[in-house]
Amino acid sequence: MADAEMISFPIVVSGASGVGKTTLCHGLMEKMSRLAFSISATTREARHTEEHGRDYFFISTDEFERMKAEGELAEWAHVHGESYGTPRVWLDGQMAKGTSILLDIDVQGGVQIMEAYPDAVSIFIVPPSWQEIEKRLRGRKSDSEEAIEQRLQNAIEEMEYIVKYGYVVANDTVEDAVARMEHIVRAERLRRDRVLKGITWRDYIGLDGKGV
Repeated sequence: MADAEMISFPIVVSGASGVGKTTLCHGLMEKMSRLAFSISATTREARHTEEHGRDYFFISTDEFERMKAEGELAEWAHVHGESYGTPRVWLDGQMAKGTSILLDIDVQGGVQIMEAYPDAVSIFIVPPSWQEIEKRLRGRKSDSEEAIEQRLQNAIEEMEYIVKYGYVVANDTVEDAVARMEHIVRAERLRRDRVLKGITWRDYIGLDGKGV
């Protein structure tokens, strides 16, 4: 029988600004095995709670442009005036070991990952209401009013990308939303095209060579 532990794929999680996708991704990581949280490279400054190598790889604009030019990024995007990208070597290396990669990225990067990895699972997180997005953005208390207004406008534009994603999960409560995401990943690990990738069903159950 094929090794089910080696089934892996990118899991793209996107949504409008302030929808809470990062919290949901951390919740999913706590509930499931064989998942690794992708760490993006970014040119923006670290917030006081963030650490280099844990939350992001904080790099210079010149270094980011070099990585982009040399094809070292699986995806990249300019968001809110800064650049973000996913290092390709780390992504491919983790999946080769049977680890699915959870990518908490913006919609631009999400589409690039889906184009580069057709087997990627894509989940779009939506809020229970528009008012909830505004409440969450203002609750961060780390952005100016001008920045908040810009993020609200960006959120409207980001919602248009929902049609490009395979699944939609409402973040009404963290517990329920994480449970829905867990169901999606477990079901995807059982898809026939993943389980029988490169083999026949006879190979899978060990029937070949039995003279049957």
